[in-house]
Amino acid sequence: MGQAGQGRLLGGLWAAYAAQSVIGGLTWGGLPAVLRDRGLPLDRIGLLSLLILPWAVKFLWSPWVEAARVPPGRAVRTAAVVTTGGAAAVAGLVVTGLLPLHPLLPVLAALLVVAFATATVDIAVDGHAVGALEGRSLGWGNAAQVGGAYVGSAIGGGLFVVMVARWGWTAGTLAMAALVAVLLGAFIAVSRDATPAPAAVARPSLRRAWSRPEIRRGLVLTAAFVVAQKAAMGMFGPYLIDLGLPLATVGLLAGGASLGLGLAGAVAGGALVRTIGIAATLRVALALQALLLGVMALSAGGIDLPRPVLVGSALLAGSAVMAIGFTALYAQFMDWADPAQGGVDFTLFQCLDGAISMGLGVAAGIVAEAWGFGALFTLCAGAAGLMALVLPVAHARLAGHAA
Repeated sequence: MGQAGQGRLLGGLWAAYAAQSVIGGLTWGGLPAVLRDRGLPLDRIGLLSLLILPWAVKFLWSPWVEAARVPPGRAVRTAAVVTTGGAAAVAGLVVTGLLPLHPLLPVLAALLVVAFATATVDIAVDGHAVGALEGRSLGWGNAAQVGGAYVGSAIGGGLFVVMVARWGWTAGTLAMAALVAVLLGAFIAVSRDATPAPAAVARPSLRRAWSRPEIRRGLVLTAAFVVAQKAAMGMFGPYLIDLGLPLATVGLLAGGASLGLGLAGAVAGGALVRTIGIAATLRVALALQALLLGVMALSAGGIDLPRPVLVGSALLAGSAVMAIGFTALYAQFMDWADPAQGGVDFTLFQCLDGAISMGLGVAAGIVAEAWGFGALFTLCAGAAGLMALVLPVAHARLAGHAA
């Protein structure tokens, strides 16, 4: 692929992943603040967590999406699948914006349709990326995936709230729908150039994915990495509050870090994958995470450290280092995935990541409440450090079996 073709591909991926994350940021970042501002009780706002369901179980219908996207011997139909799913997502957002926020149930129903449509689009986009990216392009492709997610989340979780505050619920939501349509349109325009699928390609299936040893071993390695990298993520905000920072300051810092540090981390992760490889980049991210969590563990354990150092450690761990690690991990997902059913294989890894992340959030809260931040950060730093040490051996064995 030439430089121009690679640039178009990466630009399309940035647009597609940003579009999906605009919807995610709106749903789980911006909407809760809007609902609370309208006086809704927290138990009703908590119902938004139900909208995660399509993302946790999308592997169930991923074989059908891939079969429609990659018909044997015919042109790859990524553009058609994304057009259909994207149209459903945009239409659902339009309906959501036209509905009143009271009662909440119709809004939740419309957003559930949006969530299913967006999760389906994600399967197709991931499958397209697996088939189109190769070798040294993986790093930049996954920088687009992770970086686009940070940009979209900042728009949906931040700009959307500002627009609703100034122009109202309907105008803000319709503006987000228009933005999603434009971004997905940019991806659709470049994804039409996909090459035809082989005539003898097997039908995509979960059984076919599970039959491959590298997928099974990769899922184990993925679980270990996610636990080591993400275990403390949900507690960074409460930790900053306990340091004495006002809520508004924590919000500004978290938003700025998500966009600035997260985007920088994604680009740095892409560059590292390209120069030193996937496994080495994963080790770098784990080692940095262990170091930063160790600093916070020392402070929580009673050692007096400057507050700017602690705030910086939390922001770097939760944004930049996380983005470096997951840019490399998603590149590894694509390397493990079978291009003939990339959407299925990649989705399996993503769903495992999501399921573990939900469980980690609950477990981290229990540990922090029972034994304090010092115990939590010590355990998490130890897990990250241990994984950084054992990763080379585990990765080499996996590569050997895959060969």
